[in-house]
Amino acid sequence: MTRRERRSFSKDFKEQVVQLHLAGKPRVEIIREYDLTPSTFDKWARQHHSSGSFQEKDNRSPEETELIQLRKENQRLMMEVDILKQAALIMGRK
Repeated sequence: MTRRERRSFSKDFKEQVVQLHLAGKPRVEIIREYDLTPSTFDKWARQHHSSGSFQEKDNRSPEETELIQLRKENQRLMMEVDILKQAALIMGRK
């Protein structure tokens, strides 16, 4: 089985595809006509329904946003600890 090259779609294209579906065109027909995967189409429809945006950051739950923020803070704190450990080693030598 050969892998397909990853394609990218513009926001306008995604909007048009979702609007076609909302206008009554069958899902299967849209997927076949535009050579989309069902999961891609379903994701676009879900994103449009929930937030009206196709950007990942606009479709995150508050928990996901908080988790990302906490992971960044944790990484920053771990770097600070590493710097302090290095400073303590340097100061201990003198």
